[in-house]
Amino acid sequence: MPDLTPAAGDEDAGAPEDDAVELREGRFDGPASGERLDRWLVSLAPEFSRSYLQQLIEAGEVTVDAAVQRTPAKRLGPGQRIAVRLVPTPQSRAFKPEAMALSIVHEDEHLIVIDKPAGLVVHPAAGHWSGTLLNGVLAHHPAAAGLPRAGIVHRLDKDTSGLMVVGKTLPAVTGLVRAIAAREVHREYLAIAHGVPREASFAIDAPIGRDPQSRVRMAVIGSGKPSRTDIECLASGDLEQGRASVLRCTLHTGRTHQIRVHLASRGHPLVSDAVYGGATALGLERQALHARRLAFAHPIDSSELEFEAELPTDMRAACDTLAPMLDA
Repeated sequence: MPDLTPAAGDEDAGAPEDDAVELREGRFDGPASGERLDRWLVSLAPEFSRSYLQQLIEAGEVTVDAAVQRTPAKRLGPGQRIAVRLVPTPQSRAFKPEAMALSIVHEDEHLIVIDKPAGLVVHPAAGHWSGTLLNGVLAHHPAAAGLPRAGIVHRLDKDTSGLMVVGKTLPAVTGLVRAIAAREVHREYLAIAHGVPREASFAIDAPIGRDPQSRVRMAVIGSGKPSRTDIECLASGDLEQGRASVLRCTLHTGRTHQIRVHLASRGHPLVSDAVYGGATALGLERQALHARRLAFAHPIDSSELEFEAELPTDMRAACDTLAPMLDA
């Protein structure tokens, strides 16, 4: 069975759950050689995780002899007084409901299908601890608080628009995770990429992993996870510089940035995808990628479900400019 527990880093286990701030103080009476500050704090606040205490140090919430100390590895000396303010971290506040307008395409007692706009982060992470789709789901469906990742079983990049399915019950979440792992969920995207592929239709079957040169990028590398994308060229047209193509992309796997990485590896980065070398064009201020179709068997009653999301205004205008006769 696929792992349904929250991924490491998704939640800050051991952090206070409310906004109360508690001050704890103590004195280090250890040997002259000293002990690391973060390790000693565990003895002062043993109910909290060391990673949480390290974050408090780095945030300036810990003092040594009344002086703020931001270095977790600081060695303590005999008799030094340490104080820590046990405040909630951004991570501990992240899984909170926030009312927002959700574009709901379908909803029943077990799942929701949402048309996510570009610019909306799906899951809380560094730099985006609030205002995410997860926060909106928690407000719309409070029972999601008891589900792994609030029922979110797959993600779209912040600047990718389109369809996502979210489970509302644990049986639905379990079934959806299994279906995705078994490649039984059909996910089809519309993309606009630089250049024109040599073939009208082709598959890119190449492993994807973290780019060893940049932590913010993924790359096709031999040690990566198996990844396959089917590509069909629907139309092409001229840009101010060069040409571009409208592509239908079907996922067989769901790796981070998969379509963006696969196309860039073939010399066809998405238009306006600066991370992977795509130049800005066609008035697009985000990568030209939209999750257009989603089809799967209902995880509870096995009925066949299929959804399609209209192109958002920016993608529609870009397609009309590039290939006016295309009925995309």
